[in-house]
Order: sequence, then structure tokens, then C-alpha cells
Amino acid sequence: MKIAEAARTRRTLGICLGAITAGLASAVIAAPAAIAAPDCSQDNIDATVATAQGQIQGYLASHPAGQKMLMTAAMQPRAQASQTLQAYAQANPQEYQEFTGILAPLGTLQKQCGVQVIPPQYQWAFDQFVG
Repeated sequence: MKIAEAARTRRTLGICLGAITAGLASAVIAAPAAIAAPDCSQDNIDATVATAQGQIQGYLASHPAGQKMLMTAAMQPRAQASQTLQAYAQANPQEYQEFTGILAPLGTLQKQCGVQVIPPQYQWAFDQFVG
């Protein structure tokens, strides 16, 4: 009887330890998700948009060819504007990468918070440019 009781006790302890371990593992896996929860407050949205706008203006001021391309694309029919964006990105891969890096937080904000921060008439260009 004592051997059977000892085996049952070990099995019970094993099950309890397994449950505790699984619980801790779940907590460790869930912790980064909880920490990484997006801040969708209006203050954060406004701050992110303002920061991006300032960076965009500064970047375009120092890259007049990029600014000219965007102004040209804005005046073109969508199909032609799409070609203009693609051609510029292919001809200037470093500028394309830098500019998409500036724009990326706006895309992230839209996806995570379900808000529209890009004017709807330019969303197609944003999607094409950022990807």
C-alpha cells in the first residue's frame, strides 16, 4: 500500500508541477504581448502624426527631387502616379528606404489602432509606397 500511495503522491505532484510550469510558460509568452499593447490614446495618435509630419517636412526639404516627385505624382492620374512612385523608388533605393522608415509609424498606428491618419485620397499612394 505504501508503494502505491507514494506513486500516487508523485503522480499528483507531477501533475501539479506540470500545471504550474505550463501556467508560468503561458505568462512569460503573454507578457510581451501585454507590454507591446499599442497606445491608441488620442494624445499618442496626435503625437505620432505630428512627429511624422515634422520628419516628412524636414526630409523633403533636404531632398528636393523627392519632394518634386511627390508633387508631380499628386497631380497625375492614379495609374501614372503609381508609375512615378515606382520609378523614383527604383532609381533612389536609399531615399525610398529612408522615407518609408519615416512613414512606417503612421502605417503601424493605422493597423494597430484602427484609425485613419493618412488622408483617404492618398491612402492608395501610401499603401503602394510603404507596402
